Amino acid sequence: MKNTFYQSFWRTHFYAALFITPLLISLTLSGIGFLFYTNVENQLYDKYFFGESGKTEVQSIDDAVKLAEESYAGYKTNKIIELEEPYNTRLTMKNADGKEKYVFLDDHNQIIGGQDAGYTFANIMRNVHSSLFIGGTVVNYLVELAACWAIFLMFSGIYMTFKAKLLKKTKQTNKRQKSRKFHALIGTIITIPMLVIIFTGLPWSAFMGKYIYQASQDHPSFGTPLLQQQPPTSDVSEIPWATRQETPPTSDSGHAAHHGMANMGFVANPNQLSVEKLQHEIDAMNISKPYAIIYPTSEDGVYTVAKSSNTGVTGLDVSPYDETTMYFDQYSGKYIDKVGYEDYGILAKWFTWGIPLHEGHLFGWPNKLINLLVCLAFLVVIVWGFRSWLLRKKQGMLSAPPKISQKVSIPFIIFMIILGILMPLFGLSLIAVVLVEIIINLVSKNKLAKKEVN
Repeated sequence: MKNTFYQSFWRTHFYAALFITPLLISLTLSGIGFLFYTNVENQLYDKYFFGESGKTEVQSIDDAVKLAEESYAGYKTNKIIELEEPYNTRLTMKNADGKEKYVFLDDHNQIIGGQDAGYTFANIMRNVHSSLFIGGTVVNYLVELAACWAIFLMFSGIYMTFKAKLLKKTKQTNKRQKSRKFHALIGTIITIPMLVIIFTGLPWSAFMGKYIYQASQDHPSFGTPLLQQQPPTSDVSEIPWATRQETPPTSDSGHAAHHGMANMGFVANPNQLSVEKLQHEIDAMNISKPYAIIYPTSEDGVYTVAKSSNTGVTGLDVSPYDETTMYFDQYSGKYIDKVGYEDYGILAKWFTWGIPLHEGHLFGWPNKLINLLVCLAFLVVIVWGFRSWLLRKKQGMLSAPPKISQKVSIPFIIFMIILGILMPLFGLSLIAVVLVEIIINLVSKNKLAKKEVN
């Protein structure tokens, strides 16, 4: 039974590694790229981030937004990002097709230039990492599936390492045994940090991430506070009496939704407080930069001022303890309420710490260095695992671990079921693997039976 248990792990470990290695390499390399996106972008986009327009005239932030929307026809501003010195202000704009553009303003609020958001270094690395830059549900599921099977590879590798006593000193070893031992040693060292990196990345995943997010929403005391899920509303009575009875200044909802305008921001509300006046309120409350100002999306929506620990925007991330979301009336600018880190449930706090840890900026350069070393070591594990197979592989043959002559052991089945429950997409893939295995066995038996008849 014990031998069957080991063989089950070995064979499954081999095939899993063989099929998901290309995805694991892609995820690791893009992850390394994203680790240093701020350093790369500071160099690549020096003009946008730190440059000047050359104009000496000072204009208001609202005039700058209006000019930007005129300069980039079809785009509406939905977010203003105020960064610490020496960074420039950044506008996030979106058009009817959902495409985003970043526009940068100097300290005079004059336009320096704009970027296609989809092709910035950070977003390219993020898209490769999460969806191989292809996108679509199937690709997102494949990426998540690779992460799930990587967890299985870690657990099964640890089991086989200690079961086969691979780390034990031996006097005489050949190239294959040395390679296998090195593969096991590095894999053992990085198992815990690698599992931390994988699990802190799951909130972004397509399948499991959806359920994590839903659990956070359904249980506010455990996850996301109700106030953050259901932001307060502005006092519509702040609209002047003479215009209060007029049709609210919103776009045709049906037309807007059809053309992707739903998330473009509240359009042309003449009664809305200017951003410049809102910033006076922000300054009066001693709210320090960096922060993002998100426009209201309806006539009773609010201005949202957010400080986040996991934005993925160069210069915007703050410490998890400083993460906060504040709400201001869009007509009066009056502060309404806020949600801070101290209000989060345990799941939301895990996100707040885990995501920047995963991205490599939770505790500065040491975080980047540790993540980089773990990623590089993981690539070494992959390469040496492949090398061990090549040293064992016979010419013209796959040289997979031998088939299990007996029935699969009960402990192995229980272990796989537990992993399948914890990671539903992994569980579904296991069902698919079992079905394929059954079909292959049936086909093999039929061929064998025909040979015996003939």
